[in-house]
Amino acid sequence: MAVKPNVKPLDIEATFKEEGLDARALITRTDTKGIITFASKAYRDMTKYSKNELIGKPHSIVRHPLMPEAAFRDMWDTIQRGEHWEGMVRNLRKDGKYYWVIVQVDPIDEYGNTIYNQPEKIAGYVAVRREPSRDEIKEADKLYRQIRKAELYAKPNLKDWEKEVLEQL
Repeated sequence: MAVKPNVKPLDIEATFKEEGLDARALITRTDTKGIITFASKAYRDMTKYSKNELIGKPHSIVRHPLMPEAAFRDMWDTIQRGEHWEGMVRNLRKDGKYYWVIVQVDPIDEYGNTIYNQPEKIAGYVAVRREPSRDEIKEADKLYRQIRKAELYAKPNLKDWEKEVLEQL
C-alpha cells in the first residue's frame, strides 16, 4: 500500500557523486515490520535525515510516490519467505529530492547474521544499496512510470495526493 510522502517531492535528482558517496554503500537494518533499527552515516547523508529522525520510523519514510506498489509487495513477499531480494528503487529525501539505488535486502537472525529459507528465525532485515548506472535508471524510470500509472488508474477512489502523482506520470 502506498503511503503519502512525508515531504513534497521535487523533480530534482541527487546522485551519489554530488553527495560525496561515490563508492559508498547505503546500509540500513529494520525489524520484521520494516521499522529502522540502524542507518549508516552514508545512508543518513544521502537521505538528509538524522539518526534520530530515522531510528524507530518505518522505512517508508523515504518512499517516493512514483514507486510502484508492486515492487514493494514483491520485496516483502520475497524477504518474508527468507529469500534474498534485489531491485531498483527511487527514494525520496527529506529535502524533496530523489535518488535511485539498486538495493539488496536479506533476512537476518537475532545476531545480525544473514539467514535464508528459515522464515521462523527472521529477526529483521539488512539492506545494502549502491548507485545504479544511468542506463539502469533510464530503463527503471520508464517501466516504473508505466506500472505506477496503471496501479493508480486501477484504484476506484484516488486520494488527492495520488491524483497529483498521476498528473506527473
